[in-house]
Amino acid sequence: MTSDIVWQPLRAELARRAEAKDNVCLWLRDDDAVMPAAALQTLVDLVGDFAVPIAVAAIPARSSPALARFLQNASHATPVVHGWRHDNHAPATQKKQELGDHRPLDAVLSDLSVSLIRMTELFGDRHVPMLVPPWNRISASILPHLRELGYRALSCHGTVRADAPVPVFNTHVDLIDWRASRRSRDHASLVRDVVLHIRRAAPAGEPVGILTHHLVNDAEAWTFLRGLFTVTRGFDCCRWLSVADLISGDKANSQN
Repeated sequence: MTSDIVWQPLRAELARRAEAKDNVCLWLRDDDAVMPAAALQTLVDLVGDFAVPIAVAAIPARSSPALARFLQNASHATPVVHGWRHDNHAPATQKKQELGDHRPLDAVLSDLSVSLIRMTELFGDRHVPMLVPPWNRISASILPHLRELGYRALSCHGTVRADAPVPVFNTHVDLIDWRASRRSRDHASLVRDVVLHIRRAAPAGEPVGILTHHLVNDAEAWTFLRGLFTVTRGFDCCRWLSVADLISGDKANSQN
């Protein structure tokens, strides 16, 4: 299947949206940043080429000052909070979780409080207090405390949105096939998913979230991202939102 044929369903969907004068909003999140790496440089260069803003979920306890210096020069990258240490506290019989009920609630909340302090130390006012739970899982017992801790948004993965006191902006399309190959999913299935979530989310004005992991991205994942940016750039109805855009609800300043 040629590249042009693979992307045709998305082009057709965006053309329909453009004709109907419907905006399509997307946003990009990358997880597990701790230090500068060649893959992170590739990502930052790519989003820079297309002026696409990205939320970089950094692990506070493991992030280095070198990462802060690196992102300081990446104007399209906004650091957000990826838990505390990205440690699993769940037993082997359960799905991995750092922000679960496996420890006393006070201990978890303390970690989340320290996470914000550490992010401010590293990134100053460049970071946005959006919480991205490791493995995209968070206990319902933690949610009521997010605002009082200082968080302004929550981002997990999937169409189910947590009942939280802060806005929730999930990602919907993960480039990696975690259960099988731990490599990029095939492009045709990724395009189908993007179109599916545009159809589901766009009528409600919900942005469609794309999820990457720079340390796992292979050549096919990078090729898909470049193709996605190329296709969406061709439609004025398509907007890539920054984290600040998401939280403020301001789509007028988003990127084409």
